[in-house]
Amino acid sequence: MTHLLGRHAERDAVEKLVARARAGHSGALVVRGDAGIGKTALLDHARGVARSSGFRVEVSVGVESESQFAFAGLHQVCGALMHHATALPEPQQSALAVAFGQQAGDPPDRFLVGLATLNLLAEAAEEGPLLCLVDDAQWLDDASAQVLAFVARRLSAERIALLFAVRDGARADAAAASTALADLPELRLAGLCEEHARELLASALPAPLDERVRERIIAESYGNPLALVELPLSAAAAQLAGGYEVPSALDVPRRVEESFRRRSQSLPADTQLLLLAAAADPTGDAALLCRVSAQLGVAEDALAPAEAAGLLVVDNRVTFRHPLVRSAVYRDAPPPDVRRAHDALAAATDPDTDPDRRAWHRAQAVLGTDEDAAAELERSAGRARARGGVAASAAFMAQAATLTPEPGARARRALEAAYAKHEAGASEAASDLLAMAAAGPLDALQQARLELLRARIAFHVARDGESPVMLLKAAESLARLHPAVSRETYLEALDAAISTGGPGTGSTVRDVAEAARSAPAPPGAPRPADLLLDGLVTMFTRGHAAGVPELRLALAAFCGGETGEPASDAEIRRWGWLAARTAMTVFDEDLFFTLVAQHMRSTREAGALSMLPAALAIQSVMNVHSGESIRAAEQPETGAATKVGPLLHARLILAAWRGRADEAAEITVMIGQAGPARGRPAEMAIAGYALAVLHNGSGDYEAAQTAAARGIESEAVKFNNLIYPELIEAAFRSGRPESATEALEELTARADAAGTPWGLGLAARSRALTTTGPTAEDHYREAIDQLARSRMATHLARAHLVYGEWLRREGRRQDAREQLRIAHDMLTTMGAEAFAARAARELRATGEHPQKRTAQPSDALTAQELHIARLVASGATSREVGTQLFLSPRTIEAHLRNIFRKLGITSRRQLRDMPLA
Repeated sequence: MTHLLGRHAERDAVEKLVARARAGHSGALVVRGDAGIGKTALLDHARGVARSSGFRVEVSVGVESESQFAFAGLHQVCGALMHHATALPEPQQSALAVAFGQQAGDPPDRFLVGLATLNLLAEAAEEGPLLCLVDDAQWLDDASAQVLAFVARRLSAERIALLFAVRDGARADAAAASTALADLPELRLAGLCEEHARELLASALPAPLDERVRERIIAESYGNPLALVELPLSAAAAQLAGGYEVPSALDVPRRVEESFRRRSQSLPADTQLLLLAAAADPTGDAALLCRVSAQLGVAEDALAPAEAAGLLVVDNRVTFRHPLVRSAVYRDAPPPDVRRAHDALAAATDPDTDPDRRAWHRAQAVLGTDEDAAAELERSAGRARARGGVAASAAFMAQAATLTPEPGARARRALEAAYAKHEAGASEAASDLLAMAAAGPLDALQQARLELLRARIAFHVARDGESPVMLLKAAESLARLHPAVSRETYLEALDAAISTGGPGTGSTVRDVAEAARSAPAPPGAPRPADLLLDGLVTMFTRGHAAGVPELRLALAAFCGGETGEPASDAEIRRWGWLAARTAMTVFDEDLFFTLVAQHMRSTREAGALSMLPAALAIQSVMNVHSGESIRAAEQPETGAATKVGPLLHARLILAAWRGRADEAAEITVMIGQAGPARGRPAEMAIAGYALAVLHNGSGDYEAAQTAAARGIESEAVKFNNLIYPELIEAAFRSGRPESATEALEELTARADAAGTPWGLGLAARSRALTTTGPTAEDHYREAIDQLARSRMATHLARAHLVYGEWLRREGRRQDAREQLRIAHDMLTTMGAEAFAARAARELRATGEHPQKRTAQPSDALTAQELHIARLVASGATSREVGTQLFLSPRTIEAHLRNIFRKLGITSRRQLRDMPLA
């Protein structure tokens, strides 16, 4: 259900509409407002309310390109309900069929189509209450609008609700649809109040925001939620961090700006020039603009005509009427005027109090090249990076490179800008800057660094078997020039080989590890990344057992161990993903949990968005295996781009453990389509692990064996060990034990080398599945004893499950019930639905009906609310929780109020005492 800030009356209105329909009092409501004001969000809220109340929901969205197609919008509403048409009189059936192009005939009478639609919806509502949502109704074709308005006016006791959203200010040719709905009950949405606008903007920001830019966005949005949410998303990261991008960086439809452009171009020349200067300044500082007017030689009141035209307001601040006014003014200004405006802004900006903004304006005023301006930008880039503003630093350096006249200095600055752009997640822009840098001249170290970044970008974009080879070449060329960077690059090459390795993908992990044996020695005391490189090389060249002690030492160093220097936050962000997966390799859950927490904390605090998907993914996987599926579900959703590879795999693993086959299939298709063709085999092999879990859960062992066989081809999946138990269970249960013999031997060897309860428990469970008689029972008991000492609760629950299944087949029904009861309770609580269903089937086979899970107070909470409640219960402050979830403290407090209300408590202390299952 959509969370809406400050829309209490509006939510009440749609909730009452839904409640009345459920009680047998049908109705309709038209929600009107500007583009982005929240109409769609309100419809989404209504959909959530309705579905939670047992409604069927049908949705239609008006599409401008279809507004001339008769009955196109109506077909969206009725298409899925047409099986009910057989209950209608034949003339009405024919009218709908002709209207929807399902049969030939004369154009149907719209009254008859309207009557048929009303009866069709009524028939559908006989099975349960029905909500029909029509978004962007201003683009409905005229026929659909008239029919739906006809239906809305005649609804009575059919348990049907109709909810329309209509945008104000649509083109004149959309007026017919809007007019058809004119006499229906109406709800008009206004902008959010300032308090809620601030809260919404804070929740939408991916990284820290310059205070003046934040104030400008809040003022110019006029409470429009879409503007508040989309401006941070569509603006360049540097603009958000400090305003160091020009307004044209905003990605907005030109057609929306057209009206603003026409108004601005009709103004006097001096007004247009000062208006342009205001558009070029993201701060809205009225005093600054007064100084700018003097620099430009125009009157201070030159903006009066612009105010009269409704383009902006000038008081203590310069506030544009709409964010699109700013970009429209700036985009269409002649280049000489743009340079003149920026030159005036640079002259009017204090170089002591705001040197970076002055440098930026000065740079925009340059025609051609200017070394002084470029050097000033480079200094600003250094200050931005020191503040943690990677995106702003990248913007400064990219502009500095463009303005640099001397080729060698230009190449150097372009190379540094490319690195910053890549770090900020803008790989395409980084590639363009590399092309500038490649024009040279570059010295040997610079050339090696250029090749290194090319390799990194190739891995980021293609994720294929060629990337490790490129990284190895870069590492070799850096060995004499920069040993520390060379070692890091060898580690990158190993990471890339693990991630992409498999049959036919180029260099194997062992090949890369052999090459990495020639890495130069650390230039000083070994850092955690140095230890990790050495440990991985040992493991891949001399065997798993040989590498475990070195890897444990390396991981302990990341966590603050005494060997070598402690890991910096930068190292944790850079290598936390690999370090956490390595902890899984050595079956060390304590290190695993610590490293995951460190990686997530450092990534969030730094606003390192390019690294966030990996951090979220590994945290989600950790929560899945520890039995915290609700927490696991929060991780991919926190991330903005859920189609990023690591997040897709995390979502797939979660869906698999939950036993949700349809969702898993959908995500698997997305994984197959998301990456480049060359990288898809490795991606699909990684997905094999999750699908093996899914099919083992449902008892489809043939499918599980096929998926696991594909998964074990992936070096990444073998690296974290978890494919082995799945392959072993699937192979032995499907009658193909020979295909899992090697996997059992490898798992046992790795577990023995690790010596941890997690590893030993998984190995014992796998041996038990392959053994018969008393020996099998010994292994089952060992598995449960070991895993009970581990935090990996899902694996303990599955040990109880397979032990119970074995006991039942041995005829020991009473003993089987005890184990299966434990498994069923644990798996049900964890949300592992397929495994829980498997335990329930086994329990019924023993003659016992599984008990339903006892309702808990926390059942009333949403997944996000439960996640927040747990964090607060652990002692986290609202600010700390907000940092973790990218929400403002105010938003967390709002959630807490809902949580307290649902749980019937009034304090955080009481929350700590609540059972938060």
